[in-house]
Amino acid sequence: MSQHPPDTVLVTGASGFIAGHCVEDLLRHGYAVRGTVRDVARREKVAHLTALAAELGGRLDFVAARLDTDEGWADAVAGCTYVLHVASPNPPAVPRDEDELVRPAVDGTLRVLRAAAASDTVRRVVLTSSASAVAAGRPEPKSGRHTEDDWSLVENCTPYEKSKTLAERAAWRFHAELPEQRRLEMTTVIPGLVAGPLQRAEVTTSNESVHRLLNRSMPAVPRISWSLVDVRDVAVAHRLAMESPKAPGNRYICAGPDIWMRDMARVLADELGPKGFRVPTRNLPYWALWLAARFDPTLRLALGFVGRPELLSSEKAVDELGWRTRPAAQTLRDTAQSLIDHGLVKPAA
Repeated sequence: MSQHPPDTVLVTGASGFIAGHCVEDLLRHGYAVRGTVRDVARREKVAHLTALAAELGGRLDFVAARLDTDEGWADAVAGCTYVLHVASPNPPAVPRDEDELVRPAVDGTLRVLRAAAASDTVRRVVLTSSASAVAAGRPEPKSGRHTEDDWSLVENCTPYEKSKTLAERAAWRFHAELPEQRRLEMTTVIPGLVAGPLQRAEVTTSNESVHRLLNRSMPAVPRISWSLVDVRDVAVAHRLAMESPKAPGNRYICAGPDIWMRDMARVLADELGPKGFRVPTRNLPYWALWLAARFDPTLRLALGFVGRPELLSSEKAVDELGWRTRPAAQTLRDTAQSLIDHGLVKPAA
C-alpha cells in the first residue's frame, strides 16, 4: 500500500530558540519541515537542525524570508499545509525607538498571514504570542490567575510587551476580516518565560537569567517571579495546536506555576554547587538593582517585574490540548547543563 507524503509545515525564524525546538519536534513526529531564515548562505545558524534531520531521515529545507519585506513569503508557504509563525524580534535590551520592535512584529505577522491566506494549500496558522500579550501593564488578579480572556494594557507596556500584544491583536483582526472562502484556521500559543536546553552555542534572551546566575554577573538575586515553561514543551504545544480539532479560533497559555528567581537560584546552587559553581542566592535589594540597571540595559528590563508574581493559568491548554509541562526544577537543571556543555559558562576558578 502506498503512503501519502507527510504534510509540510513552515516554521518561521527557524534558527531561533523556540523555532528550532519546533523544527525538532515536528521532524520527530514525521512531518516535513521548511524553515525561513534571513540568509540561507549562513548555514552555520541551522547546521544543528540539518544534522538532526539527517539523523532522523526527515525532510527539511530552508528558504530566505524576512519580517521586513514581502519578498520570499509566497515561495515560503507554497505547498505547506501548516504554518508556525514563531519569528519575532526579541533583543536583550530596550531599543531607543520602540518601532524597532513593534513594526517588524506587527508587519511581519501580517506578511506571513497574507501569504498563508493567498496560498492554495495552507489550512492552519499557529502564531507564537507571549505572556507579554496577556498580563503586562495590568494589575495581578486579586484571586485566580490570568487567562486567555485577558489582554495586556498597551499604554503601560514596554516595547517588547507592546510588540507581542499588538502583533497578536493584528493577527486576530486580520483573521476576522478574511472573506469566508479564504478563511484560515488560526490559533495562538502564549508561553511564559521559556527556558530549556540550547540546540547550539548561543545564549538566548529567555535563558539569560540562568546564564547570569551561573556566571555570577549578578552578585545577588532580585525579587522577580516568572511562570517558567520548558522550550521542549512549548514546541509540543505548537504541534498540538496545529493538530487539534479544538484549537482553531483559540488562544492557549502555556506556562508552569510561578517561581521566584531566588528559588530558581537555589535549584541551581543545589545541583551545581558541588561542581564548582557559586550560584548567588541572597536577595538583591531594589535600590541595588536600580543602580546596576543604569549601566546594564538588560537589567533595566527587569525593573518593572520586581515584587510581582506572574500568575498565569494553563488550564485551557491542559484540558483542550492535553498539554503538560515538566517541573521547573528539571527545566532549570537541563538549561544549566546545556550552557555548560556548550562552553557558555564555567565553574569558578
